[in-house]
Amino acid sequence: MAESPNHDSPILGDRIRALRKRRKLTLAQLAAGCGLSVGYISQVERGLAYPSINALVAIARHLEVTVQWFFAGEDTAPVAERGYVIRKGNRLRVQYERGVVDELLTPKFNLQVEMIYTRMPPGTEASEAYSHDGDEVGFVLEGALEIWVGKRHFLLGPGDSCSFSSREPHRYRNPGKVETVIIWAISPPSY
Repeated sequence: MAESPNHDSPILGDRIRALRKRRKLTLAQLAAGCGLSVGYISQVERGLAYPSINALVAIARHLEVTVQWFFAGEDTAPVAERGYVIRKGNRLRVQYERGVVDELLTPKFNLQVEMIYTRMPPGTEASEAYSHDGDEVGFVLEGALEIWVGKRHFLLGPGDSCSFSSREPHRYRNPGKVETVIIWAISPPSY
């Protein structure tokens, strides 16, 4: 089970609940469609737990949106910058269990590429492989990234990059003792 969320971060659970209700789904229907328990979904919706990466991907699929839909934050950018510039303090973000954080580096409209800044504390991982439409490129800024793409396994360090079809099942983890920072580019935005 995921640890309790930090209440000063955006409320992911509210966004999941609101979309679930708009889709006229019960907790039980969403849980069954995602292969998750009702209790787990309830805890995420109530802000008592962060979802795993795999759980949020499953929830997004069942609710027929991309994970990008769940990125949250306040848009405090000057009007002239909206849609063009994302300042460091104005990034939309989503937090997963165990402290993994994704921040959206691209404006939230219909571009053909989405860029994500990911921070992974030591030992964190997406323990189950997942897939989605598109292609991905990852660039390791700091730390180490262990990645599995299909049956292939790679260990990347600072300055290393990888690319693959997102349709191939993939998962990753931080095997090191320091935080790993990665920049991902996904085209088209499908994560």
